[in-house]
Amino acid sequence: MDSGGDSRLIEGAGAETRATGRFEVVLINPYELGRQPFALAEPAAWLQRDGFEVRCIDLSLQQLDPAQLAGAQLVAVYVGMHTATRIAVEALPRIRALAPRAHLCVYGLYAPMNQQLLRALGAKTILGGEVEPALAGLARRLRAGEDCDTQAGPVVNLARIEFLTPERSGLPELARYAHLVLPDGSRKRLGFIEASRGCKHLCRHCPVVPVYQGKFRVVPVPVVMADIAQQVAAGAAHISFGDADFFNGSTHAMKVLAAMHAQFPGLSFDATIKIQHIIAHAELLPALKAAGCLFITSAVESVDAQVLQHLAKNHTPADFEHALRLCRDAGIAMAPTFVPFTPWTSLEGYLELLRTLLRLGLAEAVPPIQLCIRLLVPEGSWLLRLPGFGEMIEAFDPKLLGYPWRHADARVDTLQRELQALAAQGDRDNLPRSRIFSQMWGLAHDALGLRAPFLTAADFGAPVAHLSEPWYCCAEPTEQQLQSF
Repeated sequence: MDSGGDSRLIEGAGAETRATGRFEVVLINPYELGRQPFALAEPAAWLQRDGFEVRCIDLSLQQLDPAQLAGAQLVAVYVGMHTATRIAVEALPRIRALAPRAHLCVYGLYAPMNQQLLRALGAKTILGGEVEPALAGLARRLRAGEDCDTQAGPVVNLARIEFLTPERSGLPELARYAHLVLPDGSRKRLGFIEASRGCKHLCRHCPVVPVYQGKFRVVPVPVVMADIAQQVAAGAAHISFGDADFFNGSTHAMKVLAAMHAQFPGLSFDATIKIQHIIAHAELLPALKAAGCLFITSAVESVDAQVLQHLAKNHTPADFEHALRLCRDAGIAMAPTFVPFTPWTSLEGYLELLRTLLRLGLAEAVPPIQLCIRLLVPEGSWLLRLPGFGEMIEAFDPKLLGYPWRHADARVDTLQRELQALAAQGDRDNLPRSRIFSQMWGLAHDALGLRAPFLTAADFGAPVAHLSEPWYCCAEPTEQQLQSF
């Protein structure tokens, strides 16, 4: 469509809005780790307060419905992680075709980093950081008939904002999302809460860093509690805190937990906490356990000291084992996450990671996809500031949404591809983690021309509570995810 035709459509939409008083906004979530997205529910609350009709579409559970999109004047797509952004890039042409009159906005962590690509795909507004004021302001200007083809305000806003109780009524019911799976195989319905945004740490590979640059914002305790209460009313028996690091503000975190446990003493929860924070705040771990903490997710990333230095993780392999002991002493399981494949990974180093997980009894605690994650280098990544790193990467690839790199040892890249295919197949076949780990164990030994020692059930460690969604924010999407819309 030529620009004149597009302008006439927008002008017509504005005239229709002025005539009817209706203004429809559609918020779309491509993927949120199987959880009901706070990042749709919070903007929905802001927009509804201003009188807008808001519809939410979650592509992890729903398809793009022509009837829902046909009347939209504003469509905003949330891209909070790599997997979601890959799905969004594939979905945007279809969204534009179904909502030709709509102004297209893309928001979330990955929006500012990929704004050139997203604008080429039709996005007129790109927002990152604390997006709600700008998104609501955009909707008001469009409703008033203003020309918003050129973005008026900044792409990233890090100012403190008002938080409202998230509006979740327009999302698929909680029962359709991921569940907590307990070691005995029983399940609990899952609620998803964000008690803060951003992160005060500067890990080089983290997608939060280019946007928030060491800042974080807390959601007031009364708002967090109101959101917990509405999800408990919807059947949630376990709360998963989605904060980049729950202990960025440990005082705030403990206030949230105290209020939650006082009002809902039967609730269990999990949270993400850095290794260095587990150690620094070890005295708080018993209180976490008493408040219902079942497990802590921690971005260990590697058991190689050199790789940890390159990633600026501020912990060592020994710190990882220390933090693991502290958690276990407090009766809390640890669910470590990893980025096993980097330009500095060796076949021997990868095998050492698997041996470490067996030695520490953690093989059951790690989703198989975690053992084949490949380091992503998005636009704006602080890895690009690492001396000599630029020589390891190729030109930016918009299809990959990052800077490709190839390992100096081609066997490493081959192993990573084989492992990822194995993890995806294991997910489709619903195989137990121990079975997939054993297959990965064999592949890693094969890559080195070694015979894999036989593993018994005792080698894997005890099963731990975990979420039923097996994928991960930095994993490449599956074909099923890419075709969901």
